[in-house]
Amino acid sequence: MVAVGEPAPDFEAPDQDDTPFRLSSLRGAPVILYFYPEADTPGCTIEAKGFRDRYAEFLAKKVAVVGVSTDDCPAQKAFAVKYGLPFSLIADRSKEVARKFGVLNAKGRARRVSFFLDGNGRVSEIVDTSSAETHLARAADRFLSG
Repeated sequence: MVAVGEPAPDFEAPDQDDTPFRLSSLRGAPVILYFYPEADTPGCTIEAKGFRDRYAEFLAKKVAVVGVSTDDCPAQKAFAVKYGLPFSLIADRSKEVARKFGVLNAKGRARRVSFFLDGNGRVSEIVDTSSAETHLARAADRFLSG
Protein backbone atom coordinates (compact mmCIF):
# COMPACT_ATOMS: atom_id res chain seq x y z
CA MET A 1 0.00 0.00 0.00
CA VAL A 2 1.09 3.57 -0.66
CA ALA A 3 2.53 5.01 2.56
CA VAL A 4 2.24 8.32 4.37
CA GLY A 5 4.76 10.78 2.93
CA GLU A 6 4.79 9.16 -0.51
CA PRO A 7 3.36 10.80 -3.60
CA ALA A 8 -0.06 9.44 -4.52
CA PRO A 9 0.14 7.51 -7.79
CA ASP A 10 -1.42 9.48 -10.60
CA PHE A 11 -4.14 7.80 -12.60
CA GLU A 12 -6.70 8.44 -15.28
CA ALA A 13 -10.03 6.62 -15.15
CA PRO A 14 -13.64 7.45 -16.01
CA ASP A 15 -15.97 9.09 -13.54
CA GLN A 16 -19.67 8.34 -13.13
CA ASP A 17 -20.40 10.27 -16.34
CA ASP A 18 -17.76 8.30 -18.27
CA THR A 19 -15.64 11.46 -18.40
CA PRO A 20 -11.88 10.94 -18.02
CA PHE A 21 -10.66 11.98 -14.58
CA ARG A 22 -6.98 12.49 -13.74
CA LEU A 23 -5.92 12.73 -10.08
CA SER A 24 -3.09 15.15 -10.87
CA SER A 25 -5.70 17.67 -12.13
CA LEU A 26 -6.44 18.39 -8.45
CA ARG A 27 -2.87 19.36 -7.51
CA GLY A 28 -2.63 22.57 -5.57
CA ALA A 29 -5.35 21.68 -3.08
CA PRO A 30 -5.90 18.90 -0.54
CA VAL A 31 -7.82 15.80 -1.65
CA ILE A 32 -9.81 13.14 0.17
CA LEU A 33 -9.40 10.08 -2.06
CA TYR A 34 -11.56 7.37 -0.61
CA PHE A 35 -11.85 3.82 -1.86
CA TYR A 36 -14.99 1.82 -1.13
CA PRO A 37 -16.02 -1.77 -1.91
CA GLU A 38 -19.31 -1.39 -3.79
CA ALA A 39 -21.77 1.35 -4.73
CA ASP A 40 -25.15 1.41 -3.01
CA THR A 41 -24.30 -1.04 -0.24
CA PRO A 42 -24.93 -0.12 3.41
CA GLY A 43 -21.45 0.96 4.56
CA CYS A 44 -20.59 2.61 1.27
CA THR A 45 -23.85 4.53 1.31
CA ILE A 46 -23.21 5.78 4.86
CA GLU A 47 -19.77 6.97 3.82
CA ALA A 48 -20.89 8.63 0.58
CA LYS A 49 -23.82 10.38 2.25
CA GLY A 50 -21.50 11.54 5.04
CA PHE A 51 -19.16 13.18 2.54
CA ARG A 52 -22.17 14.59 0.68
CA ASP A 53 -23.63 16.10 3.83
CA ARG A 54 -20.40 17.97 4.61
CA TYR A 55 -19.36 18.61 1.02
CA ALA A 56 -20.02 22.37 1.20
CA GLU A 57 -17.74 22.57 4.24
CA PHE A 58 -14.97 20.68 2.41
CA LEU A 59 -15.39 22.92 -0.63
CA ALA A 60 -15.20 26.03 1.58
CA LYS A 61 -11.80 24.75 2.78
CA LYS A 62 -10.81 24.00 -0.86
CA VAL A 63 -10.69 20.23 -0.21
CA ALA A 64 -11.68 17.94 -3.09
CA VAL A 65 -13.55 14.70 -2.41
CA VAL A 66 -13.20 11.76 -4.81
CA GLY A 67 -14.61 8.26 -4.36
CA VAL A 68 -13.23 5.17 -6.13
CA SER A 69 -14.63 1.66 -6.47
CA THR A 70 -14.36 -1.14 -8.99
CA ASP A 71 -17.96 -0.58 -10.08
CA ASP A 72 -18.69 0.40 -13.68
CA CYS A 73 -19.82 3.85 -14.83
CA PRO A 74 -23.58 3.04 -14.87
CA ALA A 75 -23.43 1.74 -11.27
CA GLN A 76 -21.47 4.81 -10.15
CA LYS A 77 -23.92 7.11 -11.97
CA ALA A 78 -26.96 5.40 -10.40
CA PHE A 79 -25.33 5.70 -6.95
CA ALA A 80 -24.54 9.40 -7.48
CA VAL A 81 -28.04 10.19 -8.72
CA LYS A 82 -29.86 8.16 -6.06
CA TYR A 83 -28.09 9.95 -3.20
CA GLY A 84 -27.33 13.32 -4.81
CA LEU A 85 -23.57 12.87 -4.56
CA PRO A 86 -21.91 16.09 -5.80
CA PHE A 87 -18.35 14.75 -6.14
CA SER A 88 -16.59 12.48 -8.63
CA LEU A 89 -17.02 8.73 -8.33
CA ILE A 90 -14.31 6.89 -10.25
CA ALA A 91 -15.19 3.66 -12.05
CA ASP A 92 -12.07 1.50 -11.64
CA ARG A 93 -13.30 -1.47 -13.71
CA SER A 94 -9.73 -2.46 -14.65
CA LYS A 95 -8.82 -2.42 -10.94
CA GLU A 96 -5.64 -0.57 -11.92
CA VAL A 97 -6.25 2.32 -9.53
CA ALA A 98 -6.94 0.02 -6.55
CA ARG A 99 -3.79 -1.95 -7.41
CA LYS A 100 -1.65 1.21 -7.66
CA PHE A 101 -2.76 2.23 -4.17
CA GLY A 102 -2.50 -1.32 -2.78
CA VAL A 103 -6.14 -1.58 -1.68
CA LEU A 104 -7.48 -4.39 -3.88
CA ASN A 105 -8.86 -7.25 -1.80
CA ALA A 106 -8.93 -10.97 -2.59
CA LYS A 107 -12.47 -10.66 -3.98
CA GLY A 108 -11.33 -8.11 -6.56
CA ARG A 109 -12.95 -5.15 -4.82
CA ALA A 110 -11.37 -2.10 -3.26
CA ARG A 111 -11.03 -2.17 0.51
CA ARG A 112 -12.43 0.80 2.47
CA VAL A 113 -9.30 2.97 2.68
CA SER A 114 -9.06 6.76 2.56
CA PHE A 115 -5.97 8.66 1.51
CA PHE A 116 -5.72 12.30 2.54
CA LEU A 117 -3.48 14.13 0.10
CA ASP A 118 -1.81 17.47 0.56
CA GLY A 119 -1.72 20.11 -2.16
CA ASN A 120 1.41 18.56 -3.64
CA GLY A 121 -0.23 15.17 -4.07
CA ARG A 122 1.58 13.51 -1.16
CA VAL A 123 -0.21 11.21 1.23
CA SER A 124 -0.53 12.98 4.58
CA GLU A 125 -2.77 10.41 6.32
CA ILE A 126 -4.31 7.00 5.66
CA VAL A 127 -7.51 5.73 7.24
CA ASP A 128 -7.66 1.94 6.87
CA THR A 129 -10.70 0.52 8.66
CA SER A 130 -14.03 -0.97 7.62
CA SER A 131 -15.86 1.66 9.70
CA ALA A 132 -17.34 4.29 7.37
CA GLU A 133 -17.95 6.54 10.36
CA THR A 134 -14.24 6.53 11.25
CA HIS A 135 -13.32 7.70 7.73
CA LEU A 136 -15.81 10.55 7.97
CA ALA A 137 -14.69 11.58 11.46
CA ARG A 138 -10.98 11.57 10.53
CA ALA A 139 -11.64 13.61 7.38
CA ALA A 140 -13.62 16.18 9.37
CA ASP A 141 -10.92 16.33 12.06
CA ARG A 142 -8.14 16.76 9.52
CA PHE A 143 -9.75 19.23 7.13
CA LEU A 144 -12.59 20.98 8.93
CA SER A 145 -11.23 21.59 12.42
CA GLY A 146 -9.74 24.95 13.21
